Order: sequence, then C-alpha cells, then structure tokens
Amino acid sequence: MSSYHLDHLQYLETEAIHIMREVAAEFERPALMFSGGKDSICLLRLAEKAFRPSDIPMPFLNVDTGHHFPELNEFRDRRAAQLGGRLIVRKVEDAIKAGIAVPTPGEISRNSLQIPTLLAAIEEFRFDCCIGGARRDEEKARAKERFFSYRDSFGQWDPKNQRPEIWNLYNARVNPGEHMRVFPLSNWTEMDVWQYIDREKLEVPTIYFSHKRTCLRRQGQWLPATEFVPRKDGEETRELVVRVRTIGDIISTGMVESPADSVDDIIAEIAAARVTERGSRADDKASEAAMEDRKKQGYF
Repeated sequence: MSSYHLDHLQYLETEAIHIMREVAAEFERPALMFSGGKDSICLLRLAEKAFRPSDIPMPFLNVDTGHHFPELNEFRDRRAAQLGGRLIVRKVEDAIKAGIAVPTPGEISRNSLQIPTLLAAIEEFRFDCCIGGARRDEEKARAKERFFSYRDSFGQWDPKNQRPEIWNLYNARVNPGEHMRVFPLSNWTEMDVWQYIDREKLEVPTIYFSHKRTCLRRQGQWLPATEFVPRKDGEETRELVVRVRTIGDIISTGMVESPADSVDDIIAEIAAARVTERGSRADDKASEAAMEDRKKQGYF
C-alpha cells in the first residue's frame, strides 16, 4: 500500500459499511429495502463487504405497487437469488384487498398506498430497523434526514424529533412498536453512486441505459405509454430513445431523452446535468412539500 489516505469513494464506502455493521449489532430484526434500483444495488454490495463470508444477516424487503417496470422486478428477483438472500415482497394489490390500503377514488397512482403496505409489513415481521438507499442530495426533505431516522409507533417521521449524531455515535434505542430507518448512503450523490457502480462493476437494470420506448407528453415530461398511463385527448405520443435516472413505479417515472448506453456515458451525462434526478418524478410535483408530507406518514 503506497498511501493510507482514502479517496472519496473509499471514504463513503467505509462510512456506509460501519453503519451497516452498527445496524447488525444494535437491532434484533433489521431488514434491507431492495427494489432493484441503483441505490439499493449499492446497498447490497456494501452488505456483502460488511458481512461476507457470512450470510447477510437480514432479509430483503420490497413493496410492489403492481405498477413496477417488469425489467426492475426481474432484476430484483434474480439478484436476490444470486446472493442467497431471503426476499420478502409485499404487494399493494394484496393490501387493498385486505383493507390495509384504501385507494383514493379517481387516483391511478399507487405511490401513497405504499405507505400502509410498508407499515403493515414492518408490523407483520416486527422489523425494528429498515435500511434504505435514500440520499440527502435527492430532495430537500431527504436533506433533513439523519443516518438513523427515528420513527414512532405509528411509523411516522417528525423532522423536529430526530436524535443528534455526534461524530459516528448513533442512538439506536427504540421502544416496542417503534422502529428506525437507516440510510447508509446519506452522504452519497448520484455521481458517487454511478462511480461506485463503475468501480465495482455492478450490474444494473437495462432501463437505466438508452433504449427505444413509446412515451407520451404530460405535465412537461415524457412518461412511458402503458396500460396504466392511458393517453388523454391532445397528448403527444412519440417513440424516443430514452432512459431513466431514478425509478419509481411506471406511472410516476419520467423518461429522459439520452443516448447514454454505458456507465461511462451516464457518468459524463450526470456531470453536465443541472437538474436533480428527482426532477423526473411526477409524484414529487404534487406540491412543494410532497416528499416531506409522505415521509411524515411513513414513506421512505
């Protein structure tokens, strides 16, 4: 070793691995949220580095709205199987049938219905901690998060009731019924995520790379034209070469016109971008505080 100094990716990796191990040491029943998106892909790699050659000591949890991209679900299932992990999928459709989630009349998106579905899964398996891939650079409400984000017995987040984190000391105590959301990637940026994917040679779903897709123009952005997003009168439809920067469900994920068909191309594109990745998510445009309102109810 020629130098003991860490580069920025090594520092972020070391910090995240430390937090992963803190979770394993402090909590009895943690879970790792895994959707198959780029952030959760990095989380799985960090978990491998934190715990191998032992098994990853927590199951993988995903809330499926029923409106996910097929490519994403295929990748999620395959990657979990490769790691020999236990994948728990809880579906919004099942939560609706059980009366756990109640759709708003006339609303197609199931984004808000993920909240009761997730909270029901946490209660079902008595998870006392859920690890997520949220980053502070994504959105202003995310920037208020601590590494260890306390949730009360209703699963709610109060930005004024978070615990101080002095240096790398974390207060992980929770009472029965309460739980913690933990975000090891808090200090990462979108660029860091892709540089880490490049360095570790990690596979990602194909929809992150440019491909041809029929899209329709709605509220200033291109959405994938599917059975869940029917075309309205006067809306423009085109076949475009697009990719996604951030993946929600198929109804709320905006497509970005892009020729980027490799990780190197994506890194160069992000370096020149002046719009945050969440700028392409329709669910964040409902109001100025859309994300914070959902987080207060129990959203990630």
